[in-house]
Amino acid sequence: MRSTVRKYSSSTRRSLLICIRVRCGEFRESIGRMNILIISTNRNAYPVPVLPAGACMVAEAAERAGHTVSLLDLMFLADPLQAIRAVLGKTMYDVIGFSVRNIDNIDMGAPRYFINELIALIDTIRRSANTPLVLGGAALMVMPEEIMRATGITCAVIGDSEVVFPRLVEKLARNEPWEDLPGVASMVGGKFRTNPTAPGLSHTCAGPDYGRWLNMKSYRSHLSTIPLQTKLGCRFQCVYCTYRKIEGNAYQLSDPGSMAETAFRYASSGFRDIEFVDNVFNFPYNHALAVCEALIRSKHRARLQSIELNPVSFDHHLLAVMARAGFVGIGLTVESASDQVLSGLRKGFFAREVYAAAEVVKCNQLPCLWIFLLGGPGETRNTVRETLRFAEKFIRPQDAALFNIGIRMYPGTELETIARRQGVLSLPSGSMLEPLFYISPEVDADWTMGQVKQSMNSHMNFMNGDSMSFSYLPQISRLGHRLGLKPPLWRYTRYIRRGLRSVGMRV
Repeated sequence: MRSTVRKYSSSTRRSLLICIRVRCGEFRESIGRMNILIISTNRNAYPVPVLPAGACMVAEAAERAGHTVSLLDLMFLADPLQAIRAVLGKTMYDVIGFSVRNIDNIDMGAPRYFINELIALIDTIRRSANTPLVLGGAALMVMPEEIMRATGITCAVIGDSEVVFPRLVEKLARNEPWEDLPGVASMVGGKFRTNPTAPGLSHTCAGPDYGRWLNMKSYRSHLSTIPLQTKLGCRFQCVYCTYRKIEGNAYQLSDPGSMAETAFRYASSGFRDIEFVDNVFNFPYNHALAVCEALIRSKHRARLQSIELNPVSFDHHLLAVMARAGFVGIGLTVESASDQVLSGLRKGFFAREVYAAAEVVKCNQLPCLWIFLLGGPGETRNTVRETLRFAEKFIRPQDAALFNIGIRMYPGTELETIARRQGVLSLPSGSMLEPLFYISPEVDADWTMGQVKQSMNSHMNFMNGDSMSFSYLPQISRLGHRLGLKPPLWRYTRYIRRGLRSVGMRV
């Protein structure tokens, strides 16, 4: 997990997770092809719509296993419930799947809780068809039991879904027990049980044919990007993060040549804006270099970006190679410029690396988005001022900075333990599905927001969480597309803010 700007939460980077409610007799007894509908439930278009990569990957995996698969993407539909009813009125399905990307928008200032929308979708299905329901998405890897209890669905895939889901469907088609299948969680008699497996990085479905499954014209008109992931796993130990729970600690590295071939294929098909969504793109350092060098050799002609760089293993050589590889923008998730806060967050680096990264950025031409997370353990008024002074002094006018306030708390993280010890959190772990946020007892959220807004008033390239949920952002993206602007949208922050202020909007 990162800050609100993160477009590709753990969702796309992980295999789609599937949950299935199975009743005796609900599946046809004949062994063979199943008719499957996968519904991508994500409708959150902020800051830009995210392609449902996991849903597309699982759809293709199920199709390769011999099944008939349809995919319904709800992102741009005016009335998703009516769309679902219309689809079910035309076709009977053996399995209906819901791909669930996020639990909420991880924004303390304007929180949006998506599970209620999911429940409404599921209720619509139950009223319209007597069909086994499939529930999936990276959200299930974070809080599987809580989501299953909220929705009433009793089976979940928590492993590599491109492998597990076809195996699960085969079990169901044969009317065989599936509860012991590796990578599946179940809820039987109100008791939660899980059979975990190590997450896998699929090489057979690394680059799905998005144009076949999705309305790519709409995604491109909103300046969306194609996601690519070069590895799974994370060895950093940030107190708030769920990546290690989802991906594991050990790295699983993809073949750099395969990544370059996929980028070349997408660019040749007209999908030129590609984003690498690794949790930390430049670690391991040598793998990042190998991917960039393979991209250089492929002559792909794509526009690349990644907002997941770490100041560790960040130097002039890396940026030079990334520029040659076709990158048009990078992001540094530094979170703070204070040693006290960085230590409290267990980021694995300190302020000296943050300042060194600023010097590297200054000497290179790649546009950079700086991402900060204020309010973490150890944050005080002095550390907030320290971070803001760094941003004001060292971030170039042509770059951008995003300041998020408050950290979403998830069960099982070190942040949960810290919050309970400090008296910030008293609810039981099972009651953390609806968004709860941590902010250091030493600072006040309103005061912190006031400090950020003061800096924003004098720096048009600064943003806060409100900027990511600005109601006119989708229209701005579409206008930018018509004007020929290319992603990433944050490159134009200072121009957008000045333009909006000229018409009286206080942004």
